[in-house]
Amino acid sequence: MKDLIDEFMAQKIFAVAGSFRNEEKVAYKILKDLKARGYKVYPVNPQSKEVDGLKCYPSIIDIPEVVDVVDLVTPSSATEQIVKQCLEKGIKRVWIQPGAESETAIKYCNENNIKVVYNACIMKDK
Repeated sequence: MKDLIDEFMAQKIFAVAGSFRNEEKVAYKILKDLKARGYKVYPVNPQSKEVDGLKCYPSIIDIPEVVDVVDLVTPSSATEQIVKQCLEKGIKRVWIQPGAESETAIKYCNENNIKVVYNACIMKDK
């Protein structure tokens, strides 16, 4: 898993899907951390218009470019839907944060040649 994490962190463009209601939310912290480290980051949440000065997109499909990594900080049911959007969009790397995991989503990624990191936090295990 360490080599896979290193590969993911060597990428340049991330999408973070999750709740950004306040700065204490994990998704918000991840977004700010990635942004501060120089990554291009797209927040994704259908309920938000803007996060930390960045336009927020309602879905992965709506992002204007193909991102390198999608980081999921979502309920498992949403995770399962978003990995399908990743395949549709041509995204090849998905990081499923602890608490967002779904065996169905992980299996879907494996069956569709999407590299997947799970049981690891992007802020702790990078």
